[in-house]
Amino acid sequence: MGKHAPGQSAPKILLDSAAIARTLSRIAHELIERNADLENLALVGIHTRGVPIAGRLQALVAERSGVLVDIGAVDITFHRDDVLARGGGSPLHAQPVVRGTELDFPLEGKTVVLVDDVLYTGRTIRAAIDALLEYGRPARVQLAVLVDRGHRELPIRPDYVGKNVPTASSERVSVELGETDGHDRVLLAGSPDD
Repeated sequence: MGKHAPGQSAPKILLDSAAIARTLSRIAHELIERNADLENLALVGIHTRGVPIAGRLQALVAERSGVLVDIGAVDITFHRDDVLARGGGSPLHAQPVVRGTELDFPLEGKTVVLVDDVLYTGRTIRAAIDALLEYGRPARVQLAVLVDRGHRELPIRPDYVGKNVPTASSERVSVELGETDGHDRVLLAGSPDD
């Protein structure tokens, strides 16, 4: 029956390479339209896949506006509420790899757009905001995501959305990018709840 588990359908392609390119192009246009002062705009990717998405958006904004906006990366490892950073005992789950936060510009006065691949419960975004605020106080923080799959646990809403995908909690959205996976596509896997 294939390489998927019994009772589960094969992964469905939600976005192929061309659709991802069109989606990011649209988000870049929205960034330009909604931010009159691009000199004070910064894109900050959330590790892992938010970082290359932010890089692509920076290039698209520059191509369309002539302004090369600031770019950075934020690591949320020690801000997540599911990671044991201190204390005894072994963790219940595999612990994430620590990657660097890179913010080579002052945040004060900036409109910082956090960039991530998939928005789900909102906990990653909360952690990213916590991590960001350790480096300064931007004028405002916005959120851009490639896919919003719903199921929010926190009151977080994206400002820029590539694709809204209603999902069951048993389903999984996987984003694969050329920079991290060798190709671009967004997949939906798993069986919907009955």
